Amino acid sequence: MDISRVDLNLLVYLDVLLREKNVTKAANHLGITQPAMSNGLRRLRDLFDDPLLVRTSEGMTATERATELQPLVRGILSDIEQAVQEKASFSANESQRVFRIMASDYAESCLMPRVLRRIRQEAPNVILDVLTPSDVSFQDVEQGRLDMAINRFDKIPQSFHQKTLWTEYFACLMNVRNPILQDPFTLDSYLAASHIWVSKTGFGVGVGVNPKDVQRLGWVDEALGLMGRKRHIAVFTRHYQVAMLLAEQHDLIATLPSRAAWLQKDNTSLVIKPPPFDIPPFELKMAWSPLLQHNADHQWLRRLVAAVAEEVDEEFAEFGRQFEAVEPDGPHRSER
Repeated sequence: MDISRVDLNLLVYLDVLLREKNVTKAANHLGITQPAMSNGLRRLRDLFDDPLLVRTSEGMTATERATELQPLVRGILSDIEQAVQEKASFSANESQRVFRIMASDYAESCLMPRVLRRIRQEAPNVILDVLTPSDVSFQDVEQGRLDMAINRFDKIPQSFHQKTLWTEYFACLMNVRNPILQDPFTLDSYLAASHIWVSKTGFGVGVGVNPKDVQRLGWVDEALGLMGRKRHIAVFTRHYQVAMLLAEQHDLIATLPSRAAWLQKDNTSLVIKPPPFDIPPFELKMAWSPLLQHNADHQWLRRLVAAVAEEVDEEFAEFGRQFEAVEPDGPHRSER
């Protein structure tokens, strides 16, 4: 193929079409007519000798070839944008930019207060807008409407850039007067108690929980399910701060990420213990659009968030070691 004969505008069309999966929406996004976008799709099909988008019962669906092309096209356009944009430095002390960050409740509790403190020190006029996972979509991140998403991700689009901030284990939080503490903290005593469930939050609007659907209950209940065991959940909440407050006031156990429990280490009303069974750890990550990869403002923000996460990790390390240890007898160990 003679590359000089390829209309690079077609790559822009393809990028938007694969994102919207709708000719009319793609046309509106680019400010062109629907017939012009349909003609662009026809030319793209001829160029790649592939239908790219096919109509199914679920709407327009990308072909295998189109799925392969999407991250490549996004990368090409990102490189072109970087080449033609004026190179500008970022002056943190003078900037009045608004940074929009999606953070899970867990990340908002454990990381964002320190991020804000650092921003106030280095860039006092910068504004931080923190959104919840239900406020945004992957499309918002991909199109650069959101600067960054900080969460635990099961899946993430291939085109995204990402960085792991830390690896997280789990801890049990309970009232110091909880009757369960009168005996050794074993798997059996854990299961005999009542529990507070905290959601693993992803993108999109949240819905109610079915207590019988273990596969959707998350890390703790999946780990118990692998052992053929099940706990009694008395309260469902989407907020770690609420879970910690309920654990302080009632004879309930909150099993939550150990850095969240660490926030309560000086609370004399609470006891923190490692779970009496293995729960697989997860990674807290920050993810951002390839459109922002070379943006000087965004590079400053990424360095700041990563540096703060490293500080948290170093301060937490000694306290956190007790939750990383695995006893030789595996998931049925009693007290740790």
